[in-house]
Amino acid sequence: MNNIESQTSVNIGVDVGKANLDIALHPSGQFYSIPNSEAHIRRFVKILGNYDIERIVVEATGRHEHALVQACDQAGLPIIVVNPISVRRYAQAIGVLAKTDRIDAQVIAKYAATLKPEFRPIPDKTSQKIRDLLARRAQLMEMSTMEKNRLQIMPKPLHRSIKSLIRMLHSQIETVTRQIEQEVAKVEHWRTKMEIMTSVPGVGKVLAYTLLSELPELGSLNRKEVAALVGVAPINRDSGKLNGKRRIRGGRHRVRTVMFMAMLSSIQCNPVFKRFYERLKAQGKIPKVALIACMRKMIVVLNTMIKS
Repeated sequence: MNNIESQTSVNIGVDVGKANLDIALHPSGQFYSIPNSEAHIRRFVKILGNYDIERIVVEATGRHEHALVQACDQAGLPIIVVNPISVRRYAQAIGVLAKTDRIDAQVIAKYAATLKPEFRPIPDKTSQKIRDLLARRAQLMEMSTMEKNRLQIMPKPLHRSIKSLIRMLHSQIETVTRQIEQEVAKVEHWRTKMEIMTSVPGVGKVLAYTLLSELPELGSLNRKEVAALVGVAPINRDSGKLNGKRRIRGGRHRVRTVMFMAMLSSIQCNPVFKRFYERLKAQGKIPKVALIACMRKMIVVLNTMIKS
C-alpha cells in the first residue's frame, strides 16, 4: 500500500468480503487487497487522504462493510453504499460475466466513474445502533411468532417448553425496546421528531424509530422525492400503445415493510386514512394498491409535518 502513487480524480471500487477488502482504482487500474480489520482500514484511509477522490463505492453486504464505511465517513471521504443488484446489472450490461474478487472491485470502480451514484448521508453511531437494535427486535418478534404458531400444531406435552421460550422472547423484546428508547432519548432533535410523528394516529414508536434511523432525509425532501425514496411512488410501464400497470419498485425495503404493517393499523384508527382507503376501494382499487396509496399519503404528511 505504501507504493500507491497520487493521481488526479480517482474512483475507487471496494469488493467487501468477511476476511479481505479488494480495492480497485479507476482509471489507473491499480489493485490492492487488505485484511478487513480496523487497523488495516485505518492505514488504508490515511493513504487515501493523498488522493483527489470522486467516489469510493462499496456494495451493501449486510454488515461486513460497516467498519470501512464508518472510517471513511469519519475521515471526510466520499463513500457511497450501493445495492449489489445495481452493480451486477451494470456488469452484465458491459459484458463482464466472469466473477472474481479482483474483477468485482474493478467493475465497482467503473460503475462509480460511469454512473456516478448519488451521495446519501451515512448513519452516525447512534443511528446505526438503533438500526441494529430494530433489526434485533424484528428477529425476536419473528421467532416469537414462529413459536406461537408451533403452539397451535404441536402436541400438549410440548406446550410447556414452547410457552417458556415465548416468555423468554417477550422479555428480550421488552429489553431491546427499552434500549431503543434510551438511545433516542439521547438526541434532542430526535425526541422532537418522535413527538411530531407519533402525534399521527397509527404511527407507533417502532415506525417512528425506523424512520429516524433509516430515513434521515425525512423533512428535507419534496413529496415526490420522499415517496420515491421509500419506494411507494408508482412507476409507469408504458410503451407505444401499451399502457402497462404502474407498480412500485426500489426504495428502502425496511422502511416500506414497517410502514405497511403500521398502515394496517392506521386504516382502523385514523379517520383520515380510513376514509382515503375506503374511497380508493370504492373506485375499484384492490386492497393492496389502496394500502400502498395510503402509505404514500402517510410519508408525504410526515415529511411535511417535520419540514414545517
